[in-house]
Amino acid sequence: MNTSAATPYPPVKIGIVSVSDRASTGVYVDKGLPALQEWLGRALKNPLQFEPRLIPDEQAALIELVDAGCALVLTTGGTGPALRDVTPEATLAVAHKEMPGFGEQMRQISLNFVPTAILSRQVAVIRKQSLIINLPGQPKSIAETLEGLRDADGKSVVPGIFAAVPYCIDLIGGPYLEADDAVCKAFRPKTAIRTFPAAN
Repeated sequence: MNTSAATPYPPVKIGIVSVSDRASTGVYVDKGLPALQEWLGRALKNPLQFEPRLIPDEQAALIELVDAGCALVLTTGGTGPALRDVTPEATLAVAHKEMPGFGEQMRQISLNFVPTAILSRQVAVIRKQSLIINLPGQPKSIAETLEGLRDADGKSVVPGIFAAVPYCIDLIGGPYLEADDAVCKAFRPKTAIRTFPAAN
């Protein structure tokens, strides 16, 4: 994770939420939060401050994280068809705007691996100046949907959803996120690209 004070990029506060009634009560160890933190630490050059939450139900937590100044809030788990899976409903309940393209792309990526990807109900929304995205529950699926698909030579074949995240956060007035191209190349129009002086 890039926590160096010398980096020229602005610090970013990110909320990470793992929604699991069983993990939150200690029945099994949560793997979603460590996977999110590890991936974001590789993908972003900004100094990162994480606000983790391991909870059985997240509507209040989403509001709390947005109010605490998190520019990005990522949830993991709770997006399937089971009766206890209510993450999309909780996310939509706090939304000011829905961003359906994120969910559509995540399902498209996952369909390359499992036909049951069509059962996933991930959504993404904007609340105030925060982007909230529901991600899958498995660490491998989290990385696949964020990074996208690559061929044998490492060339991007299907863009991951994170390619659109920094510019989306620009548009809603959040901090400038600088992604590491080696992990996930973010897209911005040329007019939106900023340069930062090298750190001493």
